[in-house]
Amino acid sequence: MVATFRRLALLGGEAILEVYGRDDFGVRSKSDESPVTEADEAADRVISAGLRAAFPDIPLVTEEQSDTHNLSVSTFLIVDPLDGTKEFVQRRGDFTVNIAMVEDGVPTLGIVYAPAKGRLFYTTATGAAVEEAGDFTKDVPGPTTPIRVSTANNAALRIVASKSHRSPELEAYIDRYQVADSVAAGSSLKFCLVAVGEADFYPRLGPTMEWDTAAGDAVLRGAGGAVVDRTTLKPLAYGKADFRNPHFLAYAPTVDLQPE
Repeated sequence: MVATFRRLALLGGEAILEVYGRDDFGVRSKSDESPVTEADEAADRVISAGLRAAFPDIPLVTEEQSDTHNLSVSTFLIVDPLDGTKEFVQRRGDFTVNIAMVEDGVPTLGIVYAPAKGRLFYTTATGAAVEEAGDFTKDVPGPTTPIRVSTANNAALRIVASKSHRSPELEAYIDRYQVADSVAAGSSLKFCLVAVGEADFYPRLGPTMEWDTAAGDAVLRGAGGAVVDRTTLKPLAYGKADFRNPHFLAYAPTVDLQPE
């Protein structure tokens, strides 16, 4: 499954970059007013077809196929073929391909590929998390480095937050902490920056769906991090009725979370 996820993520990335090189992305708005491009759809076609062929007995949920959003499942594959479409449209580069396996409500395997950044993160069959370097040949993995969350300095935290979804509520929440550095990043790449120790804490006080988070969540958990419901501080659960997430906190466990 890890090898299949990796190959399909790279194929999806190829499809995205082909559109990224054009002058016209074919942008239009979905029913929720969020943007979708030809790249989202091209990546979704190759990834969903590959997953259905390889794992026909596992339900598939993918952002770009609304008929998959009505499933009631706790074990399933979940895909966001292009997370960070706004970053893609604005040519900011930090968009990602996301594929994950959820078992009994827990994301156990995941891959996050940032094709324009040349970064590839995934969980291994043992549940650990790695970052791969090299040429990203589809069938031959390059050298991998195990990744691990940082030991946070709570007097000088490094926070990563959304580029496109900042809010007064989020800024007020961040102000509760002693922050040495605050970086803006798009897409599920934020989970991976915490996973590799380049940031300590990613608070998300805004709307997300499970396909936005499952792969990055798996990678962060594999690197020793945690993703919890902001209100209950329980691990973020998957397979919810509408696949909609509550506000959440993704962090290295040495971060001292401030009480509500």
